[in-house]
Amino acid sequence: MKAKIKINKEDVISKIDNRLFGSFIEHLGRAVYGGIYEKDHETADDCGFRQDVLNAVKELNVPIVRYPGGNFVSGFYWEDSVGDRAKRPHKMDLAWGTIETNEIGIDEFQEWAKRVNSEVMMAVNLGTRGPMDARNLVEYCNLNTDTYYANMRKANGHEEPYGIKVWCLGNEMDGPWQIGAKTPQEYARIATETAKVMKWTDPSIELVACGSSSPTMETFGTWEREVLRGAYENIDYMSLHCYYGNPDNDAKKYLASSLIMDNFIKEVVDICDEVKKEKNSDKTVNLSFDEWNVWFHSNEADKEQEKWQIAPPLLEDVYNLEDALVVGSLINTLIKHSDRVKIAALAQLVNVIAPIMTKTGGGMWLQTIYYPFYYASTFGRGFALNATCECDTYAAGDPESEEYKKNNFGHIPYIDSSVTMSEDKETISVFLVNRSLDEEVELELEGFDGYKISSHVELTHDDLKAINTIDNPEEVVAKEKNISDKVVLSSKSWNMIKFSKC
Repeated sequence: MKAKIKINKEDVISKIDNRLFGSFIEHLGRAVYGGIYEKDHETADDCGFRQDVLNAVKELNVPIVRYPGGNFVSGFYWEDSVGDRAKRPHKMDLAWGTIETNEIGIDEFQEWAKRVNSEVMMAVNLGTRGPMDARNLVEYCNLNTDTYYANMRKANGHEEPYGIKVWCLGNEMDGPWQIGAKTPQEYARIATETAKVMKWTDPSIELVACGSSSPTMETFGTWEREVLRGAYENIDYMSLHCYYGNPDNDAKKYLASSLIMDNFIKEVVDICDEVKKEKNSDKTVNLSFDEWNVWFHSNEADKEQEKWQIAPPLLEDVYNLEDALVVGSLINTLIKHSDRVKIAALAQLVNVIAPIMTKTGGGMWLQTIYYPFYYASTFGRGFALNATCECDTYAAGDPESEEYKKNNFGHIPYIDSSVTMSEDKETISVFLVNRSLDEEVELELEGFDGYKISSHVELTHDDLKAINTIDNPEEVVAKEKNISDKVVLSSKSWNMIKFSKC
């Protein structure tokens, strides 16, 4: 099979916001306890953070991490998580049926983020709390005034404010599973009032309003319109959440998941711009895709967990090559929409539907999905370029289904791609997924005059279901390919082809 990628180096989609390569840590399962924090571990630093995990996160170069949830945040009283650790209460977390010890809280997580060279994207509880509780947290984190909550932070040993820039106004407030779920009108009202007092406290912050928990929600579209109509001038971003899976073991359809993401983004952008026009506003609301990933492997195992444990293993999906190909194509989609998607968060980062896995008291390993994220985060910064891809297509799924028709599953390109150029224009990176399960693709590249291929990295395996484990951590890893006159993409492969100026 043959394909062609054609670019015009002057045809820029957008400068890519570095926060597109963000991630997420929730007080859920072993993400915090046994994940980023394990005070008795042999690699633990002076704060109890696992340095093996810390170094793996630093390698990913994650610029922003959403915290502390997630569903968890709708039952979270932030005051429980600061001050003397010996006096912090153990609480029932109704979202995940576990016990939260509050051993790690606002201040400790801020320190961890600092050590991994990241910033915190803080979510506030709008499920069971209200505007002033959120405002108080802004004061605690961001102000240096001689006032109650700023002084509380100082008394807790943190003299300098944290300067947290991005704040989420609740989490998935449309979901019936959410503690304190709201109608769109109820949410728009509380989001507006909360946004006002948060920005009055610190005008420099940016606020993310809850969008639909998934494009499959019955209220999708209606929710976005009503929330935007009520809160438009007080928010900066609309959030999107979506997870992808292969419960039917249909690889051809599963590998087309990015077409669903693409449509989702386009629909939300259209609604944002529709309301902007309706309001005759000069302001553009952009998108924060702050939960995205593959999630389905652990669903049955999680049903077996007993309730009210401290940090039990939950949502510990084991990812295979197939999942990595999907993640690679989802990243491509985010890059291609970087004119409107300014923030994104791979959910999550450690142990919970994560690229990084640990054994409590033991080692660490990297899952297959680590690699496409690492290479995009490292080499996909700068500018997103428009590119045309000429290739064959295939069909997958039920032709009579709404999903098939809506997402154009009758014409799925075998090659999925995105192209970025570094800010100094010294390098161009092409990220590609070959969705064909059995055919390699010979790739023609046009428009790259003045550049030559300096690297071709590939992630593939003979077995689509191949995984990495703690005992066999390098079964599926990205490897450098020899550079030759022909660029060939192996069947079922993710690739990065890097060009450097001649």
